[in-house]
Amino acid sequence: MASNGGSDLFETYESEYNALQAELKSKLEGQLKAQIGEQRKATLRAAEREVEEGEEILGQMELEVLNLPTSARTRLQAKLRGYKHDFDKIKRDIRRATTSAPTAAEREELFGFNDSTSDLDSTAVDQRARLLSGTDRLNESSQRLQNSHRIALETENVGVGVLGSLRSQRESIMRTRDTLSEADSYVDRASRTLKGMARRMATNRMITIAIILVLIAMIILVIWSKFG
Repeated sequence: MASNGGSDLFETYESEYNALQAELKSKLEGQLKAQIGEQRKATLRAAEREVEEGEEILGQMELEVLNLPTSARTRLQAKLRGYKHDFDKIKRDIRRATTSAPTAAEREELFGFNDSTSDLDSTAVDQRARLLSGTDRLNESSQRLQNSHRIALETENVGVGVLGSLRSQRESIMRTRDTLSEADSYVDRASRTLKGMARRMATNRMITIAIILVLIAMIILVIWSKFG
């Protein structure tokens, strides 16, 4: 385990993810904006492969978090949700870059003329943009539902653990109560025994005193009969 309460393996995956995320942002914010034609397509294909690698790294991070103690798990799960949210945005940006209409420079390169006088079908472009926007919203809603389901499962697991702990504590209390009841019965029997012994000792003492008094009386009577 790492000194900060996390996992060495998780930190390794985290470093790999951060490096991959930086590479994808570099492609989106720099390379793709300056590239056209086959060069742009090659960059997009590389970006899609890196997206698959990033999803695999995030999956490994999620599995590693589930094996950690609860104290570390809660903190790292929050960090992991942030990573997933950022990565979803990167995936959306890459999908837009992949499906977006060609720029004027690309059209000029592909068709061999400047299309300043041509016009794309704006209605089809708008419909595709709305469709992509709706798909993104559906993906976000699906992700939120998955997160809610995972949180519900985690809460259920915590509840089961708490119930098990309470059941164990109840059994311990019941055993302790039975032990105390048994001890009380032993104390009561011992107390009655001691009282009985005390009564017998008092009775024996009185008998002993009575015998002594009788002996003294007999001795006095014998002496008196001899010298009287």
